[in-house]
Amino acid sequence: MHELGVVFRVSDSVVKVAEQNNVQRVHSVTLEIGQVSTVIPEYLEDIWKWNCKRVPMLNDCELIIEQIHAITRCEDCGKTYDTVPQGITCPYCGSEHTFLVTGNEFNIKEIAVE
Repeated sequence: MHELGVVFRVSDSVVKVAEQNNVQRVHSVTLEIGQVSTVIPEYLEDIWKWNCKRVPMLNDCELIIEQIHAITRCEDCGKTYDTVPQGITCPYCGSEHTFLVTGNEFNIKEIAVE
């Protein structure tokens, strides 16, 4: 489960930014997670709650997750389509010359403080 490492990395980054800005407590953290990023939001949320209990600055900090829809583009016909139901094969022309446009992101979007 790599979500544990992800939570530690996000937590460390948030604490570092907060300290640089003389913040004593973080109210919430908003993450953007791509639909096909391999991060499981439910696991992330559980580990986040556990982690916040051990980091005073993050005590009771809310984790907000915004999912970024996975979209693929076909290099042959130029059309885009939903990645998850179709995979790498373009539903319009049958080509496998495709690439992921969005959906693999993992970003800290916002840190809200009191």
